[in-house]
Amino acid sequence: MQITLKHARPEDIPALAVLWNNGWQEAHAAIVPEALTRLRTLESFQTRLTKHLPATRVAWAEGQLMGFSMILGNELYQLYVAPAARGTGTAQILIQDAEDLIRAAGHERAILACSIGNERAAQFYRNCGWICTGETDEALEVPNGRFTLTVWRFERELTGQPA
Repeated sequence: MQITLKHARPEDIPALAVLWNNGWQEAHAAIVPEALTRLRTLESFQTRLTKHLPATRVAWAEGQLMGFSMILGNELYQLYVAPAARGTGTAQILIQDAEDLIRAAGHERAILACSIGNERAAQFYRNCGWICTGETDEALEVPNGRFTLTVWRFERELTGQPA
């Protein structure tokens, strides 16, 4: 299976929002405060995708949406893979692409936030060479403001890495 990465387009938003909503609910709904889960609606993901569309990269294979990443500055802000894409290498391709883009933007270190308790994601990041540097309070985007959540912070040194 050949994975192709492209910049997200406005017409991708509906499918990306469904993927993000479903992935978020699966990975986070049981481990974050209920108040945050109530704010994470399909509409909220559509709104955030519209806002951050230029920062979003999409993975496709054989016309199928496989996953996406979103980069804000030196932060790998979002990374989601469709259930059918798990085990295909899509996540590794997306994270490598994100690291390359962050490095190309002149950053020597990449960061990301991972919900405390999301062990599957945390293990994936560790396997990709990211280091958990501890816990930090993150101001999450939610409709009409911010929601503070304590998360695991991961970092990856990008100097000395191949471009």
